[in-house]
Amino acid sequence: MSISEKALDGRVFVITGAGRGLGASYAKFAAQHGAKVVVNDIGKSLHGESTGDSPADEVVREITEAGGIAVADHHDITDFDGAGALVETAVERFGSLDALINNAGILRDRFITNMTPEEWDDVVKVHMRGHFCTTRHATAYWKEKAKQSGPVDAALIQTTSIAGLHGQPGQANYASAKSGIATLAHIVHLEMNQRFGVRSYAVAPSARTRLTLNTPGAEEIVTQRLPNGFDFFDPDNVAPFVVWLGASKCSAPSGSIFGVVGDVVRRYNSWQIGSTVRNDGRRWTFEDLEKAGAALFEGQDKAFSPIAEVLGF
Repeated sequence: MSISEKALDGRVFVITGAGRGLGASYAKFAAQHGAKVVVNDIGKSLHGESTGDSPADEVVREITEAGGIAVADHHDITDFDGAGALVETAVERFGSLDALINNAGILRDRFITNMTPEEWDDVVKVHMRGHFCTTRHATAYWKEKAKQSGPVDAALIQTTSIAGLHGQPGQANYASAKSGIATLAHIVHLEMNQRFGVRSYAVAPSARTRLTLNTPGAEEIVTQRLPNGFDFFDPDNVAPFVVWLGASKCSAPSGSIFGVVGDVVRRYNSWQIGSTVRNDGRRWTFEDLEKAGAALFEGQDKAFSPIAEVLGF
């Protein structure tokens, strides 16, 4: 039996920010292939304001009408106890938690010279604290489960961003948080994989969502199609890869960072050392540093690939 056939049967997924966009695509795809899904969304706007609607309930309705199994959850993931209650919902309703996809996020775009402390704090809170709170409760659950019955077949998928991996003007708050999330995924891998079996990943998805449609310069890009008609930036293109990471015994190495867009999957090498110079056991002087500069700075112009290159067809 191949992994593509039954790897999601009975798996319990918790997906945050699953009321719209990529999160909704993940939830529907997972349920369509046999997973039981907790659809978490508090129904706020792109900028964090309450909208009064319940997109999580709508996604659950679509899943159940198609024959899938899902429940809605409206806890705020930035609230530590609320994040714990989200994990408890999965365990109480479905008996387990096998995969957590942290996807919820907001934007407060502004150039650094004009950004307010509130705009910084709001974005960092939802992304960094939100990812931490759910991760903290999920990993504690898996650690205890592993102590009782051995290593678990569980996966944690964090959402980083090409803005965090490549840089994007006007998004210092968002990109900084997303870069931190990629590192968080690596730390969780170091702490949880070998001892407890938990696989940890970070994924930078690119798709046509509320976030990208509101990113300067992105709308024209994400509405394009390939010459053969393929809708390159359809969120549904990303879902199979992200959900596959949460499948039972997925072969993707824990600790990996990926980028996904259209029919393209990239694996990142994270923060690799670009160059090294030494000073023969002596403390550096300005003169020494100037002399070593040519070797030290070689290749600096290629240290970060531009986002336009990443999004190109």
